[in-house]
Amino acid sequence: MSAESDQRAPHAGTGASYAAAGVDIEAGDRAVELMKEWVKKTKRPEVLGGLGGFAGLFDASALKRYERPLLASATDGVGTKVDLARKMGVYDTIGHDLVGMVVDDLVVCGAEPLFMTDYICVGKVHPERVAAIVKGIAEGCVLAGCALVGGETAEHPGLLGPDDFDVAGAGTGVVEYDQLLGADRIREGDAVIAMASSGLHSNGYSLVRHVVFDRAKMTLDQHVEEFGRTLGEELLEPTKIYSLDCLALTRTAEVHGFSHITGGGLANNLARVIPDHLHATVDRSTWTPGAVFDLVGTAGNVERLELEKTLNMGVGMMAIVPEVSVDVALQTLADRGVDAWVAGGIVARGDHRDGAELTGDYAA
Repeated sequence: MSAESDQRAPHAGTGASYAAAGVDIEAGDRAVELMKEWVKKTKRPEVLGGLGGFAGLFDASALKRYERPLLASATDGVGTKVDLARKMGVYDTIGHDLVGMVVDDLVVCGAEPLFMTDYICVGKVHPERVAAIVKGIAEGCVLAGCALVGGETAEHPGLLGPDDFDVAGAGTGVVEYDQLLGADRIREGDAVIAMASSGLHSNGYSLVRHVVFDRAKMTLDQHVEEFGRTLGEELLEPTKIYSLDCLALTRTAEVHGFSHITGGGLANNLARVIPDHLHATVDRSTWTPGAVFDLVGTAGNVERLELEKTLNMGVGMMAIVPEVSVDVALQTLADRGVDAWVAGGIVARGDHRDGAELTGDYAA
């Protein structure tokens, strides 16, 4: 376009642009630079290249040591827990939650988590904030033994407020075909071992937020004596990541199955790995749920069954092992610092309608 015609153009210099529409590419680039150091900490030998490419690369020749490798895939998010992170201005813990939700679904079938990708959607890119989220994801990947091979940060002005964001992730793992865990391995007489959760993990926060804020009128900075810290600190406690503990268990003891206790509660998730002819019973008296579960139940006048089908009640993962493996399994978990106990067993289905149920009352 010539200078003359440029002068005649209406509204010269005020044309639409990506930046004017609310998308800041430079801020996105800055976020990538800030997160690179954290992503490097997750690198496994099989990962090729670095952050910034269009796709993450993982050398599949590493799978040649498997006779019949099965790839496992899982995806998840952290739900409305992100709203609490936003309100508290704490962004590096929900990454742990995201990793835990994904990799511990993979390990249920016995798969070793290999790599993850993430997706961060924001109303406005704040580079330091995005980098803090990725820092938490990277730290979670280190705890899970997997690589963070890439991801996406998307800016959605007009759809999300400037401080709003959400996170999601996907993971891939591998398991040998003849070591695949699942319902077909579960046997009558097996023991059910419970592994303690670190708190609420990342499920049931719509109920929790309704109870503590709308009904109990509590505030995030309110100190709660039973917690020994503020309400916000308790609610943001990161999800415990069990994948390496579960994989260690499969190497030291015979394991027939795992159940990741997430949305839907303990009984419903345990039932997902129980075959139709068997039934799992879990004795509530074998543990005492943490104070946060009592607070939600009491403050919201929530019935026990409603709590149990929404929250994990203090159990984040369960292992199903033959009776002869119980002692070795418990010792392995204890050596790894995992609080675990025998919580129940597997019996014939008989007249039981469901695959799993909780019995008795919680220990005081």
